[in-house]
Amino acid sequence: MDPITVGILGCLLLFVLLFLGMPIAFVMMFVGFTGIWALSSLDAALPKVAETVWGVAANYPYTIIPLFILMGSFAGSGGITRELYNTFDKWARRLPGGLGIATIGACAAFGAVSGSSVAAAAAMGNVALPEMRRFGYDPKLGCGVIAAGGTLSFLIPPSLGFVVYGMLTEQSIGKLLISGILPGVLMSVSFIACVVVLVGMNPALAPRSTEKVTFRDKLIALKGVWEVLLVFCIVMGGIYLGFINPTEAGAIGATALFIIVIIKGKLTKENLFTALLEMARISIMVLFLVAGATLFSYFLALSTIPTAVSTWIAGLGVSKYVILVIIVAIYFLLGCFLDSVSMMVLTLPVIFPVIVTIGFDPIWFGVLLVLMMEAGLITPPVGLNIYTIAGIAKDVPMGTIFRGAMPFLLSIIATAIILTIFPQIATYLPGLMGR
Repeated sequence: MDPITVGILGCLLLFVLLFLGMPIAFVMMFVGFTGIWALSSLDAALPKVAETVWGVAANYPYTIIPLFILMGSFAGSGGITRELYNTFDKWARRLPGGLGIATIGACAAFGAVSGSSVAAAAAMGNVALPEMRRFGYDPKLGCGVIAAGGTLSFLIPPSLGFVVYGMLTEQSIGKLLISGILPGVLMSVSFIACVVVLVGMNPALAPRSTEKVTFRDKLIALKGVWEVLLVFCIVMGGIYLGFINPTEAGAIGATALFIIVIIKGKLTKENLFTALLEMARISIMVLFLVAGATLFSYFLALSTIPTAVSTWIAGLGVSKYVILVIIVAIYFLLGCFLDSVSMMVLTLPVIFPVIVTIGFDPIWFGVLLVLMMEAGLITPPVGLNIYTIAGIAKDVPMGTIFRGAMPFLLSIIATAIILTIFPQIATYLPGLMGR
């Protein structure tokens, strides 16, 4: 049978099995194994499965994932989330939508020590939502702000999204992490602007606080950000200056936060067990996803589908930006049904060769792709951050939370457009690392 035909049948089988509810990692492994068997032989397929799983598990850069997860867990258990929120609250409370602005600022700062958006949404929801309710904020705005703000942890380094993208595309993880800094700032400003516009259009959404905060109180509140600044400067500064690689940076960051939690007296057996369990759960999940994607990619390479698709697209004679819009639309659609990592491992074997063929910078596309993953976290019906907030605000209907997050989806789209017009926002800092 023709290799391309086998590849198409394999892709159809993959979607059928996904529709039937089989875990995506094992679907990709099964289809990859079956496809290699069909295109080569059983003697080639069996060793390839073992080689792939072992190769991913033994890959040194992979250890960065559990280390980044530990960073976020220690930051949450150390009370850093509440301290960050209190700091931004003191500085922004008197502004229109001040508590919403404070939430976005705290989410961005927490993202500097955590790579999990769901963890950020959960941690910030427990801190910010009671305050917003106390001041009479509309539940739709309050829940929407927290759900959207939590997505910043997926863009602002350390980010698991960049790590997975780098592993799947063989791009520099260090440069990818650094590339998220300026877009992360831009995305945070865009979210804050969204809050200001919403409250400006309807002041009843966020009653302005009458509590006075002195300048002295604001200065004292700044002590709540020193841990984040210290860890971020050590981790990202070390990577940027070339003193340490990303894996070493993750180890140093996790150790630093572990020491901070001990010094603050916040480390308990329960906290430590929860952190280690979360680290093991997410790390194993990502390991199998990457292994499945690697095996599936090998099958697709044998089928020549990526090459054929790239050649076909290159011969269409349309602008590369038209192709980019189509790719972005596909990711928006997939974001309604798949989680972020699954989207990456499922699509990159085909999409990435196309991106390279039409001439887009792989580092820049990594940032754009992570933005699309952010959008998927707050779009129905499978917005993980929405479900996280729904578990905290049990009295707020799910539909209300989704509606509250929709304006921030426009902010993500606006940020993606700005990054497309000015790609230097994402590539400038990584470009300096290469000099």
